[in-house]
Amino acid sequence: MLLLVLSPAESPSAEEETENPPKLHAQCAVLMDGYSGRILWEKDGDRQVPMASTTKIMTCILALEFADMEELVTVSPYAASMPDVQLGIGAGEQYQMEHLLLSLMLESHNDSAVAIAEYVGEQLIIQQQESEKNQKIISEPDNRTVEESQYLVSVFADAMNQKAMELGCSHTWFITPNGLDASQQVVTESGMTENRQHSTTAAELAEIMRYCTAESKKKDLFLRITNTTQADFYDVQKKRAFHCENHNRYLSMNSHALSGKTGFTGKAGYCYVGAVNQDGCFLIVALLGCGWPPAKNLKWEDMNRLVSYGTEKYRSMVLPKPEKVQFSYIADENNNTGKKEVRKKYLASPDLSDQKVLIGKDETLDMKWYCFSSSGQPGDIVGSCEFYIQDQKVFQYLYRIKNIYSLE
Repeated sequence: MLLLVLSPAESPSAEEETENPPKLHAQCAVLMDGYSGRILWEKDGDRQVPMASTTKIMTCILALEFADMEELVTVSPYAASMPDVQLGIGAGEQYQMEHLLLSLMLESHNDSAVAIAEYVGEQLIIQQQESEKNQKIISEPDNRTVEESQYLVSVFADAMNQKAMELGCSHTWFITPNGLDASQQVVTESGMTENRQHSTTAAELAEIMRYCTAESKKKDLFLRITNTTQADFYDVQKKRAFHCENHNRYLSMNSHALSGKTGFTGKAGYCYVGAVNQDGCFLIVALLGCGWPPAKNLKWEDMNRLVSYGTEKYRSMVLPKPEKVQFSYIADENNNTGKKEVRKKYLASPDLSDQKVLIGKDETLDMKWYCFSSSGQPGDIVGSCEFYIQDQKVFQYLYRIKNIYSLE
């Protein structure tokens, strides 16, 4: 049975509507409500394009979720050979995972990205072998062949793509952990072969950043790493010292910035994804293809315009909490023996964690209640209270059976 009720619409104070944001430099852009994931404004938000080093937010969050900060990573010759932006790590050297993550997110070092990917990829293989009792020998990092290293990186890329799918990002495809332009032949489930590029959409990149900063169990560590302004560290043997400074200029441009990652390749252009909590608004912005050299600062103009637009047009709202619900039903305890029916009453309790959403000055909030089932055991979901803004669902509280009472 389905029950549907609409509450009286709540509307923000009637103020003059903010004009649409100025024309952006970015080819693709999204402004997202960081609380609910609702897209507030977009420009070609679903267009699939390269994303350069903004890739590294996924590399970072997976490393945090699969490894501890104190774990030691040994560098392979393949990782040490990565081009362009480098920390300069050498084959056979060892580093704490935390220090490689700082290198990854502050200065966007490509060699650190591959060292991290190989390490996590190897841990994933070990976990799989333990469950399947199947042994695959991988050489020690300092003696590892290029083919072995590339295999481990592909295992890590598979984990990146699996996480993207879990987040609903079906138009994102990771090939490298560092965001360097890449393509590969992929055999689909239907048996067809297709060429895929290392790419995402502005909407899905924003969703990945929202996961990193608001939903992951490791979000606090992610925020701490990406908000670090500078870091000094050594290799494990303390033979070499390193200094990294955060290249995310938006952290110093806006004191309300929470996190962010820059990126650039020849195909992707200048890119940026960032999170801001300003004037009570938790906003995620993704910018792809935001100019090519020498126009590296256009992304900051776009960022300021979208954040200003978001804080002027939207305000945060704490969703009202639904009440507990009591209901009873009649169940035949045993049809075969013909025993009498048992009447039971359930007290269903909703998940009551505080939840915010962003709502526009000309938008309304609707509530809808659903009943999924009239039977079950304590803990089972039997209904929900859902919240909609402009016919788009932004959140739901779930009703779970709390207690069962006999009414005989």
